[in-house]
Amino acid sequence: MSDTIEKVKCLIIGSGPAGYTAAIYASRANMFPVLYQGTQPGGQLTTTNDVENYPGYPDGITGPEMMIELQKQAERFGTDVRDGWVTKVDFSNEVHKVWINDEKEIHCDTVIISTGATAKYLGLPSEQKYLKLGGGVSACAVCDGFFYRNQEVVIVGAGDSACEEAHYLSKLCTKVTMLVRRDEFRASKIMQARVKNTENIEILYNTETEEVLGDGQVVTGVRVKHNVTGDVWDIPATGFFVAIGHKPNTDIFKAYLNLDETGYIINVPGTAKTNVEGVFVSGDAADHVYRQAVTAAGTGCMAALDAERYLAAKESSVEA
Repeated sequence: MSDTIEKVKCLIIGSGPAGYTAAIYASRANMFPVLYQGTQPGGQLTTTNDVENYPGYPDGITGPEMMIELQKQAERFGTDVRDGWVTKVDFSNEVHKVWINDEKEIHCDTVIISTGATAKYLGLPSEQKYLKLGGGVSACAVCDGFFYRNQEVVIVGAGDSACEEAHYLSKLCTKVTMLVRRDEFRASKIMQARVKNTENIEILYNTETEEVLGDGQVVTGVRVKHNVTGDVWDIPATGFFVAIGHKPNTDIFKAYLNLDETGYIINVPGTAKTNVEGVFVSGDAADHVYRQAVTAAGTGCMAALDAERYLAAKESSVEA
């Protein structure tokens, strides 16, 4: 075996709530996990200013602080947390091979994938500015809608998720303006009906975002353009929600794992198992429905327990 190859019992790829929870459970089970943080240490929550819906934090906590605490907890039990990201995998044999930064090769008895998903944004400079400032741009109404209660917000999107998030916001906000780029929704008829029948949701068809307006700290409105007439106008709003989808960070696994049409890893129902023995998935890499920190943490626990049982069964068969 070359000097550049390392053998590990449990490799965890990704460092959000799923990855760190898997690490806590794997460490306590003496699996000696090695966790690589990836290109965004802490995952999507590091872009969230305030987390108020995670149990155990009655006064709330910022996303970055929460990830630091989870990392400390994982390290306390012996997790080896490292910088770096996975650039290649080979799951074709019983020993799973993973390459870090195109250099280091690791041979793993078990792999837990917690690479998450990345929210899609419009890419406007003003949108990215207020996203980074934490001043009114969000891709998760369930996570952040509470901060905009009794205020006016704008949401972009035309699919089921956009309709669901708009309806959720309508229960909290005085007005929700929904921007639909085409002259019709992509959403199912039932979801379209739900938003159309909600009194405080205004739907603007053929309308696109030109700029997110603000005072340099927080969002104050949205400049929009009608893509048929060319009319441009401003909509007052304190929140700008983007619901145009998520991209799971799973491209590197597609040669070996079963993915759905969007790229989410397909797990065996009720488990964290994938179609490859010894490879498990947790968090938003497999979850296109809930996408919450608390559900990600739950699946991280499942992945570690499934990995522990897989190793125990394997050891038993060797002894037999």
